[in-house]
Amino acid sequence: MEKIGFIGAGTVGTALAFRLRAKGYPIVAVYSRTPASAKRFSAMVDDSQVCSSSQEVADKADLVFITTPDDAIGEAVSMVKWRKGQGVAHCSGADSLDILEPARLEGALAGAFHPLQTFASISYAIENIPGSTFAIEGSGEILHTLQGLATSLGGSWILLKAEDKVLYHASAVIACNYFVTLVKLSSDLWQELGLTSNVAIKALTPLLKGTLGNLNNLGLPNALTGPIARGDLGTVRKHLDALEKRAPQLLSTYRELGLQTIPIALARGRIDRKRAQDLRELLGGKS
Repeated sequence: MEKIGFIGAGTVGTALAFRLRAKGYPIVAVYSRTPASAKRFSAMVDDSQVCSSSQEVADKADLVFITTPDDAIGEAVSMVKWRKGQGVAHCSGADSLDILEPARLEGALAGAFHPLQTFASISYAIENIPGSTFAIEGSGEILHTLQGLATSLGGSWILLKAEDKVLYHASAVIACNYFVTLVKLSSDLWQELGLTSNVAIKALTPLLKGTLGNLNNLGLPNALTGPIARGDLGTVRKHLDALEKRAPQLLSTYRELGLQTIPIALARGRIDRKRAQDLRELLGGKS
């Protein structure tokens, strides 16, 4: 089994290494510009050695994961002398294999291995990795290796072309990061009710879990519920009036989200084109 090393000991690298070690993969070396992070990594990942440089990691490992911040990947790759046939993979969602070109020119096998998952903390990342989808780039031997790692972690994998990476990552940001933003906007409204955001989040979480369950079990468009799905013009009008009076900063966001929801409602079949047009006019869209 290939010896694996990590350059970068942040949340992604540490969680990934922990899970791979638990599956029996030998994690032999780690380097981080922050010594405390490397020591934490080594303490969590059995038999991993803290190295004094990126080169030392590359010298010890057959496959090296670069799990630095995205902006530091290029520099990290260029500082190492790579061996012919050695594997090197980054975990960036937006960067293609082009960023690993210095390693490829020296004969290394380049790959990308991005867990489609949220990494808010090491402990939650370790919990969330199993079952995730991994976006993979590569060919030949390293492609086979990375596919095997994804399978070992209980996940699935998709193959991406270089020109598709940024769009893929934008999709992930909308689904994950902006989901948090939407919850923040929603919970802010509860302050108008005299209740705190913490109370709001606790109350909204079961609703959010139910929605995710509907998406998982029913898919789109059938998971959509609510006034636009029903074509309930009266309720939507009341929402607009209330927001205009008490939270005008959210009015444009509500309108735009509503407009984006109309095609889903149409696809579900609970409203006809006439009601869809009425909703567009109410929400301020173009005909």
